[in-house]
Amino acid sequence: MSAIASTNGYAARSRTRTSELLRIATAGSVDDGKSTLIGRLLHDSKAILEDQLEHVQQTSERRGDGYLNLALLTDGLRAEREQGITIDVAYRYFQTPRRKFIIADTPGHEQYTRNMVTGASTADLSIVLVDARKGVSEQTRRHTYIASLLRIPHVVVCVNKMDLVGYDEDTFYEILEEVSDWAARLQIPDMTFVPISALHGDNVVDRSPAMQWYGAAPLLYHLEHVVIAPDRNLNDVRFPVQWVIRPMSEEHHDYRGYAGQVAGGVLRAGDDVIVLPGGQRSQIASIDAVGSEVEAAFPTMSVSLRMTDEIDISRGDMVVAAEDQPVTARELDAMVCWMSEQPMQPRGRYTIKHTTRSARAIIDEVEYRVDINTLAHQPAHQLALNEIGRVRLRCSAPLVVDPYARNRTTGSFILIDETTNDTVAAGMVVEAR
Repeated sequence: MSAIASTNGYAARSRTRTSELLRIATAGSVDDGKSTLIGRLLHDSKAILEDQLEHVQQTSERRGDGYLNLALLTDGLRAEREQGITIDVAYRYFQTPRRKFIIADTPGHEQYTRNMVTGASTADLSIVLVDARKGVSEQTRRHTYIASLLRIPHVVVCVNKMDLVGYDEDTFYEILEEVSDWAARLQIPDMTFVPISALHGDNVVDRSPAMQWYGAAPLLYHLEHVVIAPDRNLNDVRFPVQWVIRPMSEEHHDYRGYAGQVAGGVLRAGDDVIVLPGGQRSQIASIDAVGSEVEAAFPTMSVSLRMTDEIDISRGDMVVAAEDQPVTARELDAMVCWMSEQPMQPRGRYTIKHTTRSARAIIDEVEYRVDINTLAHQPAHQLALNEIGRVRLRCSAPLVVDPYARNRTTGSFILIDETTNDTVAAGMVVEAR
């Protein structure tokens, strides 16, 4: 990918104005500046309360940093501040006149890969930071691969600490070419490169006069204008039922609604639907949102559906279009990231939670693990903490699933240890049968 192509794509996207919520996950190696970048975005976009800024100033002085340490805005744990690293996933919310943002500050250490997967699982865009002095690291490749595995459609590679290499243009383009070569082996539809200095604010919110050679806009402008609506599946109607609403009040005595969040497609009153896995057929009578009835519902709206027929629908069922049904299956092939300190064992028994439905599951086989440095498939009989591999699962009850590549909501699941109730894996459906 060339810088020109990246810039042209950016210019095309910048013409679209949107007020959608953008979910962002940051990634990168230790000390690449993720927390500082988020702090800079919050500070320069005027999203920090006065008392928060005062606290950061006082803490920076007490620590002897010698500057306003904006990383303290996200490094909330004592261990994080003492070590200067991110351990837990921290979420920060801010908005500009154009868009609202949720940023997940995820850890850079390899041992916290599971935290990175958790924070990035719902992201629309991933920011991968690279230290301009160190260049592309193992963690750069790891996090770019995970972004690809999670089907995050937009990746922004921020080459940080450009001030420490004299804002050198050649350094930036060398990193751009190396990351582009690696990304060519992955499935990332949109990748953009921005040279920045998070500490000084260069190319974060405002253009940097020190990097006149960089022709595109700064990072925040890109985040405000990147188009995410086409990334959602608007073709396949998927509505996992979360709750049955029966007020039983005098005003709503006969009301029966099925509440949930739209996972795909567009639902309208009058649509013919099927409720899976039972197969009952009906028609949508009306769609209620908070406080009013709406004509249509689309991802990621939370609504309540009313049906024209009195049919049995309960939590865990899925409403789909009559002419476009997903697979109902008990056996799944899936990619999983193992999150438990106890290794995965073949024939291990777990609870699988998929959308609003749960069942028991057995791991029939571990097909392979992925070497993240080479993307090679290695033979394996188990997966250890933070390892990623392909497994075969058998479930006690049918699940209504899509391949993860088609729908990130109906194609994802978690595994829970029945003994400890701990979440031990996050998975993505590859194939169902």
